This record gives sequence, structure tokens and C-alpha cells, in this order.
Amino acid sequence: MAQVRVLREDGSVLCARCAVADNPWTRLRGLLGRSGLDPDEGLLIRPTNSIHMFFMRFAIDAVFVDRELRVLDVRTVAPWRAAARRGSKAVLELPEGAAAGLRVGEQLTLD
Repeated sequence: MAQVRVLREDGSVLCARCAVADNPWTRLRGLLGRSGLDPDEGLLIRPTNSIHMFFMRFAIDAVFVDRELRVLDVRTVAPWRAAARRGSKAVLELPEGAAAGLRVGEQLTLD
């Protein structure tokens, strides 16, 4: 999987090591088999407007974004739960708490 950095509007790094899941196999696999995420890593799944945490052992912050990576919603998703956001075109999965301070409408960029 390709890796990128995800930057906030102010130029600060939201995710230093973000894998991009953009084909059927990588989107299907997601974070399955992982025991957690390091504080500086994440996964950008696109295209999608929903995620599930079935068979996962840890919670994540899910950042739902539109086509231009504008934040539509931010949620913490626990194991064995699912989350969706109408209008979302991608989901950025981060360690729990990593999305603290993100606000709806904030523009993210990939570096």
C-alpha cells in the first residue's frame, strides 16, 4: 500500500504514516489482523462511506471526508461496531484520540 502524510489546514501533520487502501483487496483487508495503530499511523480508505470494526480488538477515530478531503464527521468507533456517513467519499482511520480537535468543515490535504 502507498503511504502519504495527512496534513491539517494549518499545515500541521495529522497522520505521518498513512497507508492508502484504494483497491478492492486493500479496502477489504483494512486493519484486520492488526493489534493496534502506532500514534503516527493511520489508514485512508477510498472510495467508501462506511466502515466496520468486526473482528477488531481496538477502537479507532474515524474521520469521514468528502471527495476534496473536507471533514464531514469525526467519531470514535469501538470494536464490533459499524459507522457510516452519507455523502462521505473516504474514511481516515486513526488511533483513538488522534482526531481530537478536528472540526467539521476542516480541509485536509495529502502530502
